[in-house]
Amino acid sequence: MAKKKSGKDMPVAEAVPVETKEETTEEEDYEEDELELLQVDLGDMVKLKQILDEAVAAALLDKYLEEDYRLDNIKLTIMVAACLFAVVAQFAPLPFPESRPVLGVCCCCYFILSGILQLITTFIDKDCILLTKSLPADKTSNKDLQSYGVRVRSQFPRFSEFYTVILEFQGKENSPSVEQRWSVGKFFDKEGMFDEVGLQLEVEALF
Repeated sequence: MAKKKSGKDMPVAEAVPVETKEETTEEEDYEEDELELLQVDLGDMVKLKQILDEAVAAALLDKYLEEDYRLDNIKLTIMVAACLFAVVAQFAPLPFPESRPVLGVCCCCYFILSGILQLITTFIDKDCILLTKSLPADKTSNKDLQSYGVRVRSQFPRFSEFYTVILEFQGKENSPSVEQRWSVGKFFDKEGMFDEVGLQLEVEALF
């Protein structure tokens, strides 16, 4: 008759925590988000400038600067007014012969407002990508920054590899400015992967 083995002789395995599928998936997603880089078509100059401008603006806004939306609000108001005139011209409850004066007024107002908006974009905005508000005295000792906001301009000529950022005071006559130019190859590799952190560090050093 076989003897029953004693429980003392049997090896005891140590308990090992088992990762659930959900935990593993969350960790993988987190690693993918950490390593995710923005890839851009290097032949699309408009997209390249847009990505660079957004990174520059983000870098400056992270340094306790606050964006000034006043000019943007003015442009939005003009656009809304132009759209309202267009809606009246389209949906006015008047038969055609009697609606000619209304159509004429609405069309004239629409084109005038559109022209004003184009003038603002051409002669005021120009190459500006960001306007900021002045800083309170507790955040800076610079008297100019306490009185004026910062106007950020960028230039990226067609078929050029050089991207230029210019910082100056908004509204100040004969404002001093800081200008820096980089080759875009410094922030993009041959596959179009964008080094956003590298550009932001360069901009922060410029400010």
